[in-house]
Amino acid sequence: MNGLESFIQYLTEERQASDHTVDNYVRDIRQFATLMLDGAEDSWDKVGHINAREFVVRLQQDELARNSILRKISSLRSFFRHLQREDMTNSNPFIGLAPLKKEHSLPKFMSVNEVDRLLTSPEKYWENALQKGIAKNADSAHFASARDAALLEVIYSGGLRISEAIGLNMGDVDLIGGVMKVKGKGKKERLCALGKPAEKSLRKYIKTRWMRTENDRRIAPLFVNKHGTRLTPRSFQRNLKNYLLTAELPPDMTPHKLRHSFATHLLDAGADLRSVQEMLGHESLSTTQIYTHVTTEKMKNIYKKAHPRAK
Repeated sequence: MNGLESFIQYLTEERQASDHTVDNYVRDIRQFATLMLDGAEDSWDKVGHINAREFVVRLQQDELARNSILRKISSLRSFFRHLQREDMTNSNPFIGLAPLKKEHSLPKFMSVNEVDRLLTSPEKYWENALQKGIAKNADSAHFASARDAALLEVIYSGGLRISEAIGLNMGDVDLIGGVMKVKGKGKKERLCALGKPAEKSLRKYIKTRWMRTENDRRIAPLFVNKHGTRLTPRSFQRNLKNYLLTAELPPDMTPHKLRHSFATHLLDAGADLRSVQEMLGHESLSTTQIYTHVTTEKMKNIYKKAHPRAK
């Protein structure tokens, strides 16, 4: 087993990392091997600090975003740390590199009005699609409309990532108690709130879901496609483009911006930061604190527009 294979096994079996996380690590490591080792993935013991610095310089010359460079450095530092533990190399060339400052860009979010328009857009879009003959039939249009409206409501209601929402199973949702059991990053579970509008949308969708699949076991996927199997993020993204057009919203709006909106709207309404951290599933409070900068910027803009001596 070579070094990369050993690292992949460590990530999947010991760290229980997701496929997405493993793919990112492998991509970063192989990029380094391609640029600095001519693709040779069996020469890790020959890599030194000069190679590591040259790699970072190449990335900077390619004008890669600073946060992306930092992620690649972190990936390779973890990889070489594993190689050291397995006695496959004597040193970690990515320790001691000159630090790069992390870029902090404020998360983009939607206003409450924009969220309302988006949440009602699936029904409007599919009604129009039926009238224009875009939808195959009323049954499929009704199903897609109910499912995607429920999915958007769930994401905004609980501040979920798209992968978390689509990963929900039937047994993860308690419609009576108004909570969802969500599996987040690192397969860590947390409880998220299910507001009344989301609960109502889910009840409506589940009725149409039963017409598509009789699989209502607790481990069955909640959000399914027309074939009765779990919906994929890519499939939903295709529909989302139509919903954004219907709601007259910018085409770069994503499900993750609903999550940003969830956090920002809670803080605007006076929710405490620690509670928002727990609801989002952030390990560190500093990750959640970026939303306080968003609300502070909003306050400053209002002040500048309204106060007679602001300028």
